[in-house]
Amino acid sequence: MPSQKYLVNTQFASTAIQNKWEPLLANAQLKKWIKAACKLPFEFTLRLVNAKEGLALNQAYRDGDHATNILTFSLNDEDSDLTKDTILADFVFCMPVIEKEAKAQGKEVLHHFIHLLVHGVLHAQGFDHEDPIEAEAMEALEIAILHRLKLENPYI
Repeated sequence: MPSQKYLVNTQFASTAIQNKWEPLLANAQLKKWIKAACKLPFEFTLRLVNAKEGLALNQAYRDGDHATNILTFSLNDEDSDLTKDTILADFVFCMPVIEKEAKAQGKEVLHHFIHLLVHGVLHAQGFDHEDPIEAEAMEALEIAILHRLKLENPYI
């Protein structure tokens, strides 16, 4: 039986982003936040980018015309035994967007980042918010997870 993996690889698109965020995102802390939202072993890459890269990736993969706060890329292959017991995903966090949103919403930037991480982890496990019922269920789950992490409801 293969050992369970809880792997997080954090990438910083620039030295400025790394200098600002690396001290706040210790690997053990990231794993704690992710485990609160993910009950299976995981292998995740988190890439923190600037607005230019965020826009380019959103255009390339989602046909978006703006940089968005997070992009989630699930890498699981439903037909593969290699990935059925481990959640695989890449996440792209556009830090200027996240910082701007947090300021506009009167939230701590780190708390907003954690919320988006939880949101992305749920997406990687197949949760979605395409219709109102799915959106309500996903939001309720996010609120419960963040509560366990002692963070406020991000939708208030």
